[in-house]
Amino acid sequence: MIRSILFDMDGVLIDAKDWHFEALNRALALFGATIDRQAHLSTFDGRPTRDKLSILSQTQGLPKGLHGLINDLKQDYTLELIYARCRPVFAHRDALRRLKADGYRIAVCSNSIRATVETMMRQAALAPYLDLMLSNEDVARAKPDPEMYLTAMSRLGCEASQCLIVEDNDHGIQAARASGAHVMIAACVDDVVYDRVKAEIARAEAAAQ
Repeated sequence: MIRSILFDMDGVLIDAKDWHFEALNRALALFGATIDRQAHLSTFDGRPTRDKLSILSQTQGLPKGLHGLINDLKQDYTLELIYARCRPVFAHRDALRRLKADGYRIAVCSNSIRATVETMMRQAALAPYLDLMLSNEDVARAKPDPEMYLTAMSRLGCEASQCLIVEDNDHGIQAARASGAHVMIAACVDDVVYDRVKAEIARAEAAAQ
């Protein structure tokens, strides 16, 4: 039986993929380096900022000494966008409220930093329904490594077979599958509604019988 539902955040509960793209490019532009949209989608989407900067150092020669400053600027710009754009979405509040009422334990597991996760969840009015929030600061290895999902399972006291993970991008899906949990792939935030999640739970439970 599924006992816990672990949600990715960006692209799943919050339509924020472009916010991270915009914030990082705003910071990078100060130093003459940017990421085009295709590279963002194919290479950088879903990765922590520190990993993105390491890739840019390897591919574009971005000085490693700038990583700390660019990372700090990126996080500041991201928070600006969150406060300007992040608002409650009825379908997501309804889904988490009903899933919580059904007795499931609910977590958000994101490659974003803790301040971003907590702020987005507050702004989206989803924090009251969560039993756990994990960020890239809570693990040694961010997605695509499964550590974040395995950590969530451990803290929630459930086995992989008892978890449904909702993910949207390749790195997150890789992490989810490597954890051994059941996986729901969301094409966009509009897929994350109560009936769809419940249907995935029913499918997972039927397959396990």
